[in-house]
Amino acid sequence: MRKGLLPGMAALLGLPVIIFGLQRYDVSQFFTAMADPPALMQGCMDVPEAVALAETLRDRALRIERYMEALDVRKADLATAEQTLRERLAELKSHKTDTQTRRDTHTSEVRTDIDRLVAVYDQMKPTEAAAILTNLPADFAAEILMRVQPENGARIIAAVEPRQAALLTAQMGARSIRTR
Repeated sequence: MRKGLLPGMAALLGLPVIIFGLQRYDVSQFFTAMADPPALMQGCMDVPEAVALAETLRDRALRIERYMEALDVRKADLATAEQTLRERLAELKSHKTDTQTRRDTHTSEVRTDIDRLVAVYDQMKPTEAAAILTNLPADFAAEILMRVQPENGARIIAAVEPRQAALLTAQMGARSIRTR
């Protein structure tokens, strides 16, 4: 049991040293160097175990070198994909900003148009405004009545036929409930 303890401790203590050493050097160059037949093998070509070990090490070094090359290709592919994604993200953000600006402009224009229309109805005589509003769709007429001055709105509703006035009032109440 004590015989296995000493080599285990040596391996445990030596492993960080080996890892540190490998980190300081380019590992691919180490394995590339091993892929070439070493000069030490010149006198050992008649020992089959040494030749087999050298071939195994060379094969492993070549596999590791190919793996490292594949990793480099993958890194390049990932960098390209990341750059493409960044460009697409910037494009989408720009498109979002443009869309929001257009939407805000459109909303502002619609509000300006509605304000002008309301101002026109505010200036009209209640009987004339009532005659026009009864021919408009009920929800649109209710929207106009909600925005005119309250005194003018009351006069306009008073000038509308009672059945139509009830419908407009119901639409105005429904609009108030929807906006809450």
